[in-house]
Amino acid sequence: MREYELTFIAHPELEEAAFSELVEKVQGWITGAGGSIAQVDLWGKRKLAYPIRKQNEGQYVFMEVQMPAEFCKELERNMRFTEPIMRYLLIAKN
Repeated sequence: MREYELTFIAHPELEEAAFSELVEKVQGWITGAGGSIAQVDLWGKRKLAYPIRKQNEGQYVFMEVQMPAEFCKELERNMRFTEPIMRYLLIAKN
């Protein structure tokens, strides 16, 4: 298992229930692949440096996770095709 930092920006107009469901969905993908989540920080709604999909704000989520290296491509694919996620960044810590 490797340690990763995952940050993603969700659509700013998501309701609170839909936003928490989205975060749980991402956590479910990670734990379903045999990974674990060390920390989840909800940074809230922030102004973007440049518009993404005609939006000037986004809801930021930061996670510290441990998961198999083979799962990275599948996680990135899932996040790319999830409509409310506007951007994501997955970084290996070590």
